[in-house]
Amino acid sequence: MDDPRRAILSTDALLADPRLDDACRRLGRAAVVDVVRRAQAVCREGRIEPGQVLDQALGTLPAYAISLRQVVNATGVVVHTNLGRAPLSDAARTALQVAAGTTDVELDLETGRRGRRGGSALAALSAAVPEAEGAHVVNNGAAALALAAAVLAGGKEIVVARGEMVEIGDGFRIPDLLEATGARLREVGTTNRASLADYDTAIGDDTGFVLKVHPSNFVVTGFTASVPVSELATLPVPVVVDIGSGLLRRHPRLPDEPDAASALRAGAALVTASGDKLLGGPQCGLLLGVAPIVDRLRRHPLARAYRVDKLTLAALEATLTGPPTPVARALESDAAALRDRATALLEALGDAVEAEVVDTLAAVGGGGAPGVELPSAAVSLPETFAAPLRLGEPSVVGRVRRDRLLLDLIAVEPSGDAALADAVRRAAKTLDEVG
Repeated sequence: MDDPRRAILSTDALLADPRLDDACRRLGRAAVVDVVRRAQAVCREGRIEPGQVLDQALGTLPAYAISLRQVVNATGVVVHTNLGRAPLSDAARTALQVAAGTTDVELDLETGRRGRRGGSALAALSAAVPEAEGAHVVNNGAAALALAAAVLAGGKEIVVARGEMVEIGDGFRIPDLLEATGARLREVGTTNRASLADYDTAIGDDTGFVLKVHPSNFVVTGFTASVPVSELATLPVPVVVDIGSGLLRRHPRLPDEPDAASALRAGAALVTASGDKLLGGPQCGLLLGVAPIVDRLRRHPLARAYRVDKLTLAALEATLTGPPTPVARALESDAAALRDRATALLEALGDAVEAEVVDTLAAVGGGGAPGVELPSAAVSLPETFAAPLRLGEPSVVGRVRRDRLLLDLIAVEPSGDAALADAVRRAAKTLDEVG
């Protein structure tokens, strides 16, 4: 008997089917060829019939020409680093579409001559923080601090409290970052306490600046002392404040989180921060401060290496000028409203899923506001739902506590509740089929 695998159509014959034309235009021919060949391999393994190869290929075509997948953040962590930190606002997403084409990012349309790169985004940043005489944007928060160190303290000393020599994640440490720029660190105080006298004694002719770093991802309590920016500003050298999370102004729910405006009013010469955390924008680093220092940073050769692209500038401007971001809405969310949504979600699931509504405490995340607990609500499911939800479309990621999967709603947009319910029902069906 002839081998039935001989009946498998060739790759070229399958690609000639008009049902794959749209996929070739949308994803590119190479990506479609890869999917078709994997479908042929499935047939050769005997799992499908030769006549089902095209259907197999059509059913496994990716939605986009990238491997990144959309994820519903039901973890209860508002700014989740592993999930890309801040989700962009609709205004920022629209801005990305505009910026994806040819734009006037570095052209003055009035004169037809070269203009300031990203001038409108920088103007929006300055308007958001009028306390700053100058503003500049680089590609992330670490780059902002590195640029400041290279320009203001290259070959010199940076005076910093020992308790602020922090690790910022994935093994990266502030001391290593600063020393990589050619600066030397002068540690003062102890792990838990530092005084103004400690700083004053350490300052000399070789001091580039005094650095104050917000610990951001941990809290030290007990017998502690630190020096506020207002006191550091009385020292005879510039004070650079790394606030980390990108909070531009004080937030009532985050009373202990430093913000750029307050630091500048207190006398900081320069503030560095991230734009993709509490600001709720794209990944970028913000530099805000007195004009002479910001101008020096902007004109330094390294500024070119840290330059942001037009997509980042567009998304940042829309974040600053547009409506409240998803992060801002999550921080303002009401626990009773979240519980009402969880109850509605539970009712939508019906009796087919063993679930209940529970009150939860969410976290800010992204290295911001450590220790702050945000009242929230979640739908509690058996832990067995974790894998099928995570592998579904869209992917849904919750958090497991005591053998239960909690789908916390604080970081889930209300418009996504119906899709979340559908995802849970599909996961329940998958579990029934395999169990």
